[in-house]
Amino acid sequence: MNVRKCPACGQPVGKRPENPSFPFCSERCRLLDLGRWFDESYRVPARPDETDEIPSLPEDRGEE
Repeated sequence: MNVRKCPACGQPVGKRPENPSFPFCSERCRLLDLGRWFDESYRVPARPDETDEIPSLPEDRGEE
C-alpha cells in the first residue's frame, strides 16, 4: 500500500475526501509550508544567463 507523507512534518496523510488539507496532514502544516514560500525559504537554484539581462532604459534628457 502506498502511504503518503506530509511534506512539512513527515506524518502519514489521509486521502483527499477525508482530509481537506491534502497533501498536508493538517491545516497547520499547510500554513507553515505557505509561510516558507512567502518568506522565500524555498528557492529554485539557477545560474544567471547572459540573455536574461534587462535592457537599460534611455536616459531622461529633460526635453519636453
